[in-house]
Amino acid sequence: MIGKLTGRLDYRATDHVLIDVRGVGYIVYCSDRTLAALPGVGEAVALYTDMVVREDLMQLYGFMSLAEKEWHRLLCSVQGVGAKVSLAILGALGPDGVSRAIALGDWASVKSAKGVGPKTAQRIVLDLKDKAPGVMAMGGTVAQAMEGAAEVVEVIEPAAPAPRKTAPPSGAGAATAGALSALSNLGYGPSDAAAAVAQAAAEAPEAGEAELIRAALRLLAPKT
Repeated sequence: MIGKLTGRLDYRATDHVLIDVRGVGYIVYCSDRTLAALPGVGEAVALYTDMVVREDLMQLYGFMSLAEKEWHRLLCSVQGVGAKVSLAILGALGPDGVSRAIALGDWASVKSAKGVGPKTAQRIVLDLKDKAPGVMAMGGTVAQAMEGAAEVVEVIEPAAPAPRKTAPPSGAGAATAGALSALSNLGYGPSDAAAAVAQAAAEAPEAGEAELIRAALRLLAPKT
């Protein structure tokens, strides 16, 4: 299985890109959000990938973070949800948005994605609610891979080095993962902790780990 690609971006289409890795071109399908975050043609690029192999199909899907890749895998496990619908949801909400929507039971946000009806959105939230804490705790991005991608490609093609472009660090993902870990250490259940952190992050998107922990603890405090 191909889990990650690092190379140069050869071209981009409306729903996929071609990545040149040591002279081999890989067609990788991505969400709109991921496509928008990729560098320009000819530049270094790295993507986590998920490979689907069937009798009549062999296709790669690309993601900027391990959390996005994991949500894609989980979304596709829900009855009636295929890769196209999964990418539409991730494109509309992003991995952090999917985490928040599912942790909070907000099926209306899931329904905002193209091609997702109310019954499908409700099924997604119901089936995956217990999975949200684990994905939110991952907090990893492809930024580190992108940081090293240009150096790798320069060794492969020394005559035509590409301009270096790194993905922005995901402070939000790291803060969320840290807050979840702290609440777990304090004895809170995964679902309760995930819902509180998701709500706190939605109310203060720029909050750091300490701020998220304090806000989540206020939300989890017994109501008098």
